Amino acid sequence: MVYHHTVMKLEWLEAFIVFAERLSFTRAARDLHISQPALHVQIARLADALGAPLYRRDGRALVLTPQGLDTLRLAREIRDRAHELSDVVRTGGSARPVVLAAGEGAYLYLLGEAISRFTARATAPLRLLTHNAEATLAALASGHAHLGVAGLHGPPTGIDAERLAEAPLVLAMPAGHPLARRRRIAVADLDGARLIVPPDGRPLRSIVAAALLSAGVRWEVGVEAVGWPLTLHFVQLGVGLAIVNAICRLPPGVISRPVPGLPSTHYWLLGKPRTPAMEELARAIRLTVQHRRGARH
Repeated sequence: MVYHHTVMKLEWLEAFIVFAERLSFTRAARDLHISQPALHVQIARLADALGAPLYRRDGRALVLTPQGLDTLRLAREIRDRAHELSDVVRTGGSARPVVLAAGEGAYLYLLGEAISRFTARATAPLRLLTHNAEATLAALASGHAHLGVAGLHGPPTGIDAERLAEAPLVLAMPAGHPLARRRRIAVADLDGARLIVPPDGRPLRSIVAAALLSAGVRWEVGVEAVGWPLTLHFVQLGVGLAIVNAICRLPPGVISRPVPGLPSTHYWLLGKPRTPAMEELARAIRLTVQHRRGARH
């Protein structure tokens, strides 16, 4: 039996990256300075070589298949490594950036020392993406980011994940609030409270609402806010109380108390370091979290 093996070409992978980032043959062909029929041929040959469909139609839109997402991630990795090889041969070092995706809270309260440590050594440029947990996972799955840090209630599937830290949810309140005299807050203690919460559909809003409903607690929305700094600013102004992550840095006049009835968030280091620079960033993140944990004990 004779097997026919199609050799993939780097130009097909590059064409697919551009197409996948735009999900439009018209725009991708324009940006690649080739005709649409030529782009169709390149994508089709790549799909034939891989033996899997790379995109599908969803109504009038084009979306990547799971195989297409895997191809995009690996194609970006191949492109980056090819560029890195060229940099090393020409200059003796790599100028390719390491891309880290994380949320605002992680950058503000968890990763600052790691970023400073990595940047000071300057073994590679660092590019930072500010994404929520869902967008961080998507950026890693597509290869748009190399590493990520996200707060999740369990390990994600399909992505390498290393647990960094546990962060309980706490109640933030003005120091003069009556509940501030307690060492711990029961969910039932929040009956009648005005709470500062994220908009509907956000994971924390769902967690808080479900816990209060289960306990038969009546509450009202003081204000909807996105992001820990704005939420805590409203607490400081006396607008209401807030359930926040224990890693948050509290502003003057605001204190926090644990709420044992609410689940903890776990912060995860996501993605597999594939270059020395990525491993150096991962090591800096681990050390920063360890130092932070040690400083709290």
